Amino acid sequence: MPAPRFATLDDWLRWQETLHPRTIELGLERVRTALRRLQPKPSSHLAITVGGTNGKGSCVALLEAILRAAGYRVGAYTSPHLLRYNERIRVDGAAASDDALCRIFARIDAARGDVSLTYFEFGTLAALELFREAGVEVALLEVGLGGRLDAVNVVEADAALVVSVGLDHTDWLGPDRDSIGYEKAGIYRAGRPAICADFDPPRRLVEHARDIGATYLQAGRDYGFARTGQTWRWWSDALCFDDLPLPGLAGSHQTGNAAAVLMTLASLRGRLPVSAAALRTGLAQADLPGRFQSISGPVEWILDVAHNPHGAAVLAANLRERPCAGQTRAILGLLADKDAPGVIGALTGLIDAWHPVTLAGPRGRSGDELARLLRIAGARTTAAADIAAACRIARTAARPGDRIVVLGSFQTVAPVLVDQPWLSDFPPPQSREA
Repeated sequence: MPAPRFATLDDWLRWQETLHPRTIELGLERVRTALRRLQPKPSSHLAITVGGTNGKGSCVALLEAILRAAGYRVGAYTSPHLLRYNERIRVDGAAASDDALCRIFARIDAARGDVSLTYFEFGTLAALELFREAGVEVALLEVGLGGRLDAVNVVEADAALVVSVGLDHTDWLGPDRDSIGYEKAGIYRAGRPAICADFDPPRRLVEHARDIGATYLQAGRDYGFARTGQTWRWWSDALCFDDLPLPGLAGSHQTGNAAAVLMTLASLRGRLPVSAAALRTGLAQADLPGRFQSISGPVEWILDVAHNPHGAAVLAANLRERPCAGQTRAILGLLADKDAPGVIGALTGLIDAWHPVTLAGPRGRSGDELARLLRIAGARTTAAADIAAACRIARTAARPGDRIVVLGSFQTVAPVLVDQPWLSDFPPPQSREA
């Protein structure tokens, strides 16, 4: 094999961003060709693919926690990352090291020949190769965009879960839920479990599952769940679990995600048995930063990567369930291709003051544009130069009993996690009477 093109992970990633002429180009032929060269024989592990507009990362985290509690060697591939690229590829809960990624990237580079790969395709191939090398028993694969033409769909999944279908990435997936549902249903396979956690699935998703002969399992029809105080109950035609612990992930919507995960595991129980004890342990231990993540203090901080109207509606429901004594301020940063009015509208009446920020990069959106949209919606707005400045403005204005919600792109939430503004040397919050 020739000498590696680069020696550091940062250099590899910068190069991958420029290798393909388009940042996003859906299609399976490039990644399928490169995978054949890397892995002439199919991998022996089971694979579960998870798609959907929102909830994918949560379902992967729940699956990972439960399967690891059951004693399986698990590989998980998710995107985007929150703090470090390495988070995207995990084996037994540990993020891939820089050295491992560089080694695998060099192997992919040598195998691809003249095939041009996107940044996401490189990462997908790296995950599949690292999972094969590590000898995982189960691979959990989160769809990046859509499903039918997403790079992870090169894998013939043993079971596939579509968590939700909402309006997002309409330029790529189509203008309505029917079109988007069809694209997401592309991860389903004939004769294999095809789970849908959406209680109102688009017609074309259901039709596609039926037309290809998938074993279609739908929330509210083939399985159900109900909250019972501080526990919950799950049932299907064949199984029932009572007094389950609430998921370790915050937000009442996570019970629905957990229910879909249980249906997915139940559909594979002949090949992937999981005990009731492992289910309970995994549910309680699941963790995923940046999803309605709360940091308590005199002023509570809530971090949530809600970046489309569906995600913002879930955030709104969670905020209503946990009203605060004081005011709620929001720091908002969104990419240019996101439905900003839809996100703002979903949170109407819940936010007392907004602090829009600019996100850099070719897909970034300016804080000034967000401020304009917020003013049109009648919101009280104080713009900030960047995320750090917005945190400082919001924290200085906040008083005991208030909360600050940081939402939008991963690029908005990540700096707040890194800098931990609730621990920084901000002026102490003043009382309302001051």
